[in-house]
Amino acid sequence: MSILDQRKLIESIHPFELLSPMTLDNLMKKIDIAYYPKNTLLISKNLPSIAFYIIIKGSVNEYIDEELHNVYGEGDSFDADALIYSKTEAKFTVDEDLICYEIKKEDFLLLLEDKRVQSYFLQDFVTRHQHLKDYEAQGDLTPFLMSKVSDMYLHKACVVEKNETIFNSLKKMKSLKAKVIIIKDEPYKILTDSDFIDKVLLAKVDTDASIGSISAKSLISIDINDFLFNALLLMTHHSVKRVVVMKDGEIAGILEQLDMLSYFANHSHLVVVQIDKASSVAELKNIQGDLRNLIAILHSKGVKARYITKLVSTLNEKIYAKVFDLCVEEGLKEKCALLVMGSEGRAEQALKTDQDNALIIEDGIDVSLFEEPMMKLNAALLEIGYPKCSGNVMVSNEFWRRNVDGYKTLIDSWIGNFSEENLQSLSIFLDAKCVCGNTALLVELQEYLQRVFSARDDVLAHMAKAVLNFETPLSLFSNFVLEKSH
Repeated sequence: MSILDQRKLIESIHPFELLSPMTLDNLMKKIDIAYYPKNTLLISKNLPSIAFYIIIKGSVNEYIDEELHNVYGEGDSFDADALIYSKTEAKFTVDEDLICYEIKKEDFLLLLEDKRVQSYFLQDFVTRHQHLKDYEAQGDLTPFLMSKVSDMYLHKACVVEKNETIFNSLKKMKSLKAKVIIIKDEPYKILTDSDFIDKVLLAKVDTDASIGSISAKSLISIDINDFLFNALLLMTHHSVKRVVVMKDGEIAGILEQLDMLSYFANHSHLVVVQIDKASSVAELKNIQGDLRNLIAILHSKGVKARYITKLVSTLNEKIYAKVFDLCVEEGLKEKCALLVMGSEGRAEQALKTDQDNALIIEDGIDVSLFEEPMMKLNAALLEIGYPKCSGNVMVSNEFWRRNVDGYKTLIDSWIGNFSEENLQSLSIFLDAKCVCGNTALLVELQEYLQRVFSARDDVLAHMAKAVLNFETPLSLFSNFVLEKSH
């Protein structure tokens, strides 16, 4: 473990993150690494404590009156009380071979000169335990947010040429104990075990046929140095259980959703999973508190604003999709497309802004069928905490709830008359993003817009002119102008 890794581990243990950089630097020079085999007695009534222990690997049992009182594992520390009070009623025994950091008693006691560290360690057990719980609750998301894909175990990738036979491909898959086969093609394709059941076994395809003859999905991939939460969002967004990990343009392995969720099993604020599991609007409303905590934690950790907005926008899209799922009956879900627009459409959202949403309905479908579900959806979003749009740009407004041809007519009217209202509506719609339903409906309208724009080179000029009518709230020295005294 490098010096940097050692420092990160120490800083991750409360209350050592409160130490000044200079104090922490001095401490790192004095810390020792020790090894103790199983059954070693570290501390007891008759064996005074000589150090403060921080576990790197292994486990230690704490007994009081021969009854197991506590078990300490990786990242845990003990026993400050034995050092401070020079006595203990407990016995600490190594349960699994132990590798640990040791802070000598005299060095540990010097740390108590910091009032915050002193305050923590001199509290009674109950208060300290609650303090630690509160701290851990605040930092619960940190491993989730800061872990990299490279931190995870990657399964071996079974990669075959597209001309390889199905039989040989399956044989290689079995030898590698892989769950998927990746086909070398342009682009790469992927086949899962369920694909083989449906497309080979049940379809009675000859196993001497080439693996490339089976219709396969394109890869969903992520870079090995990317954040783990991006991998989870990618899986959730595409409804897949695994992603292919790339390193320097080459396949490095397979990241399984099950492994990732196990990695985060003890983190109760895994917001994405909570949204996915929510079965009511009330549950989604409760998740909003976790989302606010998430923003605060990210900000306090110095995460850049663009990463915060990216994550929060993705989570908001998941909330929209879940509300849509709860409010719209199954037979109508693929007959429409729910859009978010404005800052939500541009993925620039860090805090909840007012609703800017719309619904595209497939041509030939009765638009009135969607009135009640969209009223429910609007009410649900309000209950969760998304305010009404002051301009009434919402699915509850029938103006923003129409079929494809209806939107084409609307686009023509916007471009036929460049009024301030029409330009504003057009700019709102240009930011549209489909969060659930049939994405092809929005794609059709976007292609229509492109054709209209190509035929009218004055459209962008009119939009730019409208933008210039808004006064920039910055002074000559790039300060925000708060009053119109300039």
